[in-house]
Amino acid sequence: LHQVVVVEGTTGRDLMRGPGHRRDTALPGQTGVAVLFGRGATFGAPFGELNKLRVGDRIEATTGQGKFTYTVNVYGDQDHPIVDPVRNRLVLVTSDSNWIPESTVMIGARLDGDPVVNPGGRPATVPYDKALAADKGALAALQLWTLGLLGAVVAVVVLARYWHRSAAYLSLAPVVGALLWAVYENAAALLPNLY
Repeated sequence: LHQVVVVEGTTGRDLMRGPGHRRDTALPGQTGVAVLFGRGATFGAPFGELNKLRVGDRIEATTGQGKFTYTVNVYGDQDHPIVDPVRNRLVLVTSDSNWIPESTVMIGARLDGDPVVNPGGRPATVPYDKALAADKGALAALQLWTLGLLGAVVAVVVLARYWHRSAAYLSLAPVVGALLWAVYENAAALLPNLY
């Protein structure tokens, strides 16, 4: 595949920036199971070609503790979760390739070599977002930003009647653009986090 930077967290907003590490799992290279979520169709689709990985392919992860290699060994999905007795592994999770994602696709890989020790400092229990979850809090923000955008468009129309049209358009274009961007970001947060 390709190189990606992984962010901490799996909310829809986190995954807009790139694949996310599920906070209640080990970090790559450490003892335990590290789980990474990634979008399969939007925001650059960092995990869009996950289905091209085959058994025996290698995945490299670089963290502050070093460089680690994993070997793909198993596939799974929402209905058939990955069952692997190996303790030190990596699980990559994305949505299926449908327009409206209905299930998840999982790739399991085993750590080659010995894991590093978890230095601690991370909370024992951390809330995380489930696969295909939407950011429900974005709905209220979307409604408010949409009202702001509507108000800005009305202001442009009203000012165009009293000012020179090009002056009204030019003076409020940055405001309308910023509001449009805020509407887009909040609407995108309503998408399932793996889509």
